[in-house]
Amino acid sequence: MSKDRPTLLTVRDAADRLNVTPRTLKYYEERGLVSPTRSEGRYRLYDEDDLERFARILRLRSLGFSLQGITEMLKRPLESTETGSNRFSTESLQAIRDGLSQQVDALDARIEAMRRELKEAQTLKAELSHDLDYVVRRLAGENADTLLKQRREAQAARKSKKSRARDESA
Repeated sequence: MSKDRPTLLTVRDAADRLNVTPRTLKYYEERGLVSPTRSEGRYRLYDEDDLERFARILRLRSLGFSLQGITEMLKRPLESTETGSNRFSTESLQAIRDGLSQQVDALDARIEAMRRELKEAQTLKAELSHDLDYVVRRLAGENADTLLKQRREAQAARKSKKSRARDESA
């Protein structure tokens, strides 16, 4: 192989070199953290940049960072310090913070929407339970007029309870 061409590793060779399973590499690719080149036969091929990126991902995972956090971090460059180590600049850290904050805000909005949907589903379930109870009792032979009277009384009691609850919270 020519020295001009970079060395490309198969998924097995790259996994062995990084001391992980091939599935780990494929998982990070599925998550969009790395995009290896493909051979004509569509095999994944990893170059040194891919391996460095994987090593960075693995270091961040070992430190307990989430994949979402790592995704934000990979968007930002590392800068060399006086001691020779690589660190994020203040600007990069602020951008990471902003990206993560946006994700948290979006999740908060989704959680709130799910809570509203859950509350609506619980209300619908309660209404259907009353309907089901009526039908089951009718099938058991109970008198329709008696059941309808009980149903109206129960409905009036529920409305009264809701009204009292609104008055107490006001």
